[in-house]
Amino acid sequence: MNKIIAFIGFVFLLWIGRTIFIPLLIAAFLWYLMNAISEYYRRALPYQESTNYKKKLFDWIAHIATLATVCLVGYVFVTQIRPMFSELLAALPALQSKLTEFGTYLSKSVGLTFDANMIPNITKIAANIGTSIAGIAASFGMVLVYMIFMFVEQSTFNKKFNAMFPSRRQYKKMRYILDSIDTNMKKYLFVKTTISAITGVVSYMWLQMIGLEFAGVWAFIVFITSYIPTIGAIVACGLPILYSLVSYPTLQEPILTAVGLIGLQILFGNIIEPKLTGKTLNLSTLAILINLVVWGMIWGIAGMFFSVPLLVALYIICAQFDNTRWIAVLLSADGQIPDKNEE
Repeated sequence: MNKIIAFIGFVFLLWIGRTIFIPLLIAAFLWYLMNAISEYYRRALPYQESTNYKKKLFDWIAHIATLATVCLVGYVFVTQIRPMFSELLAALPALQSKLTEFGTYLSKSVGLTFDANMIPNITKIAANIGTSIAGIAASFGMVLVYMIFMFVEQSTFNKKFNAMFPSRRQYKKMRYILDSIDTNMKKYLFVKTTISAITGVVSYMWLQMIGLEFAGVWAFIVFITSYIPTIGAIVACGLPILYSLVSYPTLQEPILTAVGLIGLQILFGNIIEPKLTGKTLNLSTLAILINLVVWGMIWGIAGMFFSVPLLVALYIICAQFDNTRWIAVLLSADGQIPDKNEE
């Protein structure tokens, strides 16, 4: 009973402290992602065979290349994607009217009674989503401060870790857990980001080729929602398909939109990505969905975005202790969980 009360209290703490935890989690994600990108840049250089002086030089090159990559992504968003979002928002009232007309036409075709109130108010939905995103964006200053201090202090993390676990056995155990989380998380984040970016770019090229409006917006949505399991793919495909369905007089554009986007999701999300991540995400689909709903209820969109990385960390930690290995088994896709470090 005490454990249940403690768990409820912990969840309540996460919910009530979301204004603090969400910026911290976003900062940790960006810090981690940038470190992962830097590490992959270093792998492209003759880093291991170099002297200490050259290693420091390569570190700086990797960091500068990472910063340039982040700045390039930010520049593309501000100059190319953001104006398209503004145009799309301005077009939403007309789109709502077309959606109502489409519902009326569809109901008459099948002989059903249609009520305009049955159509979701997409303008209001977009406003609510925009408010949530604006709330996250408003904390960007706090996120930036967290990130700066993480980069400044990351050189001291190992010293602090050594001081926390003076026992050699305990130190090796916790070091193994952290290294496992680090390896799997970096691989997951890098592969996920790379695959999401490629999927977004190819989706943009396809939508541009078939002439769908706001191709840049839909491609950006494809990229962002790729981090959200299952529901993300539905949103990424559903929104542009729905838009094409109510915006064009024939079914050619909706069919081409659906075939292209769904095909890309299957190719990259269901075939290529699992092969690249290997057993990093050996997680039950049901566990992923439940985890998605739980974090979505606690932290909203941000919780859904980070639900999988948090589940991966929980899965690896639970696998290393006798009392919690059963949780790792339940979370796994096939009952095969990481070996426990006995040293």
